[in-house]
Amino acid sequence: MAKSLLAEKRTHMNTSALRNLRHSGRIPGIVFGRNKSNEMIHISAIEFQRWLRQDGSGIIQLELEGNMQLPVLLEDLQRHPVTQDVIHIDFQHVQSNESVRTKVAVKFLGTAVGTKSGGVVQIHKEFIEVETLPQHLPNVIELDISGMDIGESLYIRDVEFAPEVTVLSGANDFLVSVAKP
Repeated sequence: MAKSLLAEKRTHMNTSALRNLRHSGRIPGIVFGRNKSNEMIHISAIEFQRWLRQDGSGIIQLELEGNMQLPVLLEDLQRHPVTQDVIHIDFQHVQSNESVRTKVAVKFLGTAVGTKSGGVVQIHKEFIEVETLPQHLPNVIELDISGMDIGESLYIRDVEFAPEVTVLSGANDFLVSVAKP
């Protein structure tokens, strides 16, 4: 089930108006897509941060005025260089009959056996780029690393995907490894 966020349309704003919008607890953003005009929006910073902490990937339903539901994917976000607060969001509008190209988050579960022997878990990639129809898009990819010992690695080719999902990242790219300190 897609997460739902309430969004409001906005007009073009200057820098000080955008700063005031952020101080009021809203994050400015834009929704773009193929065969669709760009829409400037703003959403609640608290709700967006909650979604980021929970999973931070997958399809989001933006609820605009007039009961309009807009399925989108998070394409990019910009953070303040000092405070790391989210200052702008880009969403990509998705349609159920068109394939989408996006990055899916990888979540590593467990504690590697090699860490008990002094090994260090090194995460090389936190996302895998895929292409598929929106209904086949996984929200997150969970990998159990509890059986990994020193010198072992997991590659993108080791991850199982549904047949409808095309992996665009390189098959020989490292995801995680356990190395000697």
